[in-house]
Amino acid sequence: MFDGFQISTILFIVIFILFFTNAVKILREYERGVIFRLGRLSKALIGGNGPGIIILIPGIDKMEKVSLRTVTKDVPSQDVITRDNVSIKVNAVIYFRVLDPEKAIVEVADFLQATYQLAQTSLRSVLGQVELDDLLTNREKINEELQLLLDQQTEPWGIKVSMVVIKNVDLPPEMQRAMAKQAEAERERRAKVINAAGEEQAAAKLAAAAQVMGKHPVAIQLRYLQTLAVVAAEHNSTTLFPVPIDLFKPFIEQQMKPGGTPTVSEDSPDSASENKDGTTE
Repeated sequence: MFDGFQISTILFIVIFILFFTNAVKILREYERGVIFRLGRLSKALIGGNGPGIIILIPGIDKMEKVSLRTVTKDVPSQDVITRDNVSIKVNAVIYFRVLDPEKAIVEVADFLQATYQLAQTSLRSVLGQVELDDLLTNREKINEELQLLLDQQTEPWGIKVSMVVIKNVDLPPEMQRAMAKQAEAERERRAKVINAAGEEQAAAKLAAAAQVMGKHPVAIQLRYLQTLAVVAAEHNSTTLFPVPIDLFKPFIEQQMKPGGTPTVSEDSPDSASENKDGTTE
């Protein structure tokens, strides 16, 4: 049986252990403690609000831990109607951290859930004011607008929103087909413009080459011989010989005259001359 001294010692040890477990807290480097003493914000007896070892008054002090690390929250897909009346689904990622632990506990019931819900509503409201083309091309600008909006709204809670990133934009199938047709038409337009520009440049070069060959007729014959050499190198069974159009010029002029017969020159010996009195010599 235990005597009175032993019982007292055991009780003292039990009380000390209970006091130690309830009074002494250890906070990590990234943690802070928000202490309520009789319902009011206060500091710990030793150690302040952390980190390290802090000592509380059991039964009087109550502490809530708050992490200061950056929290990453995935905002699920939100059904958004853009400014140009296109229905899309957009999801994003929000990065935030607690700057003031006391405000994060006192000013809002659950700062994590509150920030999470605020990110969803802000995502729908901001994307509803932009057009689809702006959303696809100016995504960085929209991310900055979302970050500034959330940061202003969460500042009274002691929370700093550092970044908001739009991850995916899901388009309806009919919109994807329309955008594919638009992109194809744009590529065809560019191809036609490039082809026309090439024809224009080629025409200018050909005109310059024609001027040079016009001053030096021998150059045409040299070019003709080069063309024959290229054609013969391909081992073709058929060879084309271009004929100058000047060889056919007399025949063309004769066919263009009325009656298709050549005119008789006045200086020709066979031509008859008419006198003033109407007689012929």
